[in-house]
Amino acid sequence: MTDDRRPDEPENNRESSDFSRAVASRVRRKLLARGDRSAGVWFGLGMMGLVGWSVAVPTLLGAVLGVWLDKHYPAPYSWTLSLLVAGLLLGCLNAWRWIAREDRAINDRSGDDTEERDDEQ
Repeated sequence: MTDDRRPDEPENNRESSDFSRAVASRVRRKLLARGDRSAGVWFGLGMMGLVGWSVAVPTLLGAVLGVWLDKHYPAPYSWTLSLLVAGLLLGCLNAWRWIAREDRAINDRSGDDTEERDDEQ
């Protein structure tokens, strides 16, 4: 990382400006969040439900298909358990991708990038 300060600039001024930028970034995000009325409590609860269903549906479909396969095509291993785990993994991957996409959209709206957020923490 390069040092952007001038040789005659004191160290505490640089730290002060870093702190000021971090505070300004948080204030900007907070103001944008207040202005976005679509992201209220009900919106958050709906998103939680959507993420839950995106995990539950593939898991249940895997289990149902596994039970059917165990009845019609018996094997030395359990189709039910195998497809239940596969459905759970697929559902978790689906939820993770969806949440990552929403996080990127929120960060794009606020104008912040991930590097700036990492510096603040």
